Amino acid sequence: MEVLAMLRQLIGQVKQLLQHQQQQQHAASSSSFSSPLVSFNLQTTPLLHLPRCYFLNLDDSSAEDSCYNIIMTAGKSENLKMLEPGKPPLKKKARKERNRGKVTGTSCSIENLDEQIWKEFPEDLFEAVVARLPIATFFRFRLVCRKWNSMLTSQSFSEQVAQVPQPQQWFYTITHENVNTGAMYDPTLKKWHHPTIPALPTKLIVLPVASAGGLVCFLDIGHRSFYVCNPLTRSFKELPARSVKVWSRVAVGMTLCGKSAGEGYNILWVGCDGEFEVYDSRSNSWARPGTISSNIKLPLALNFKSQTVSIGNKLYFMRSDPDGIVSYDMVTGIWKQFIIPAPLHLSDHTLAECGGRIMLVGLLTKNAATCVCIWELQKMTLLWKEVDRMPNIWCLEFYGKHVRMTCLGNKGLVMLSLRSRQMNRLVTYDFSTREWMKVPGCVLPRGRKRQWIACGTAFHPCLTAVA
Repeated sequence: MEVLAMLRQLIGQVKQLLQHQQQQQHAASSSSFSSPLVSFNLQTTPLLHLPRCYFLNLDDSSAEDSCYNIIMTAGKSENLKMLEPGKPPLKKKARKERNRGKVTGTSCSIENLDEQIWKEFPEDLFEAVVARLPIATFFRFRLVCRKWNSMLTSQSFSEQVAQVPQPQQWFYTITHENVNTGAMYDPTLKKWHHPTIPALPTKLIVLPVASAGGLVCFLDIGHRSFYVCNPLTRSFKELPARSVKVWSRVAVGMTLCGKSAGEGYNILWVGCDGEFEVYDSRSNSWARPGTISSNIKLPLALNFKSQTVSIGNKLYFMRSDPDGIVSYDMVTGIWKQFIIPAPLHLSDHTLAECGGRIMLVGLLTKNAATCVCIWELQKMTLLWKEVDRMPNIWCLEFYGKHVRMTCLGNKGLVMLSLRSRQMNRLVTYDFSTREWMKVPGCVLPRGRKRQWIACGTAFHPCLTAVA
């Protein structure tokens, strides 16, 4: 539009110039004929010597492109360079054509670089750059050669990775259709990955139950064997058999002994009858550090739909009858109980954590209306305070439907699997930004059918974590 306005202004000025010149010629010719005493030798400039102007159809959408070169030339020089008659108007070249010569010259210069420069590139600087690559980019990068692939086991590369801020957590999930294989979701790229972990038993159904430091803890459906794995690097380990033969359902929590998995990790399981054990990766053994305090009511009536929350060295489990939370300190070995009334009309609720605060996520159902709500535990009163809820326009989709919810992950970011007979929705919620995001459907490679998420957990992707 600015080009068309400039063109109209230019044509108007040319018209005024021609009209003014014609008026001067008319006045001069009339004065020469009226006065015989004064004689003027007037020579009218031929039209061929006048500046040539081309009047375009301004209503045509192509006028802007046709006159682009004329206007830009006028802006750069005092004399307007007009097109020669009979020649088509200049066209603006495509960016690809304009850059073709530049790209060719650049590629030639790159090819001519001395290989000696790259041979002497500092190794520590190279590892520092690679450690900051996105996870998906790194796995394409490590396929180049054996040396780059071997960086995963390098101590110096592990130190570089430890200096990089922790990336946003991913989700490791199990689908109803493929219980023996997992699916990983990257919320940054909004993309699903389908890894294969050959070491996991294929004849048993193993479920992800906890995570810490880039490692995921699995438990078989018979509650007999534990496994630890890094889903990114396939580092795998089967834990030794437990000393206590408890085959009933158990709740599982996992914490780090230091800042990373390389310094060791602990895994705790606890049953409703109060039996529990702690695994220490540094000694590769299970131990019973004590018993549950007598002031804690048994059985625990644990909420197994709620994953264990870890804050520092403490683990928090949700229980009912009475409603509340049970905590265990991995350092001191002390159990505590907190009686916290649950909100009314609550179902499918689970604990979560954000910045050291204990949060609660659950379905609030009243009459035919259903909504996902977020609560925060008030430390002074030990009561739940609602802080957010799903947008109403999304909740309208649940109206009149029997909706069930599964929560995956519980640290800062959670994935919610909302399903009924008529629908299957995946949503993420960020506690820090209070942002709700829809998740694309999980579809297997070369498949079309969307997978139903059965369970899962969140983990922070780490390239150097070893089981």
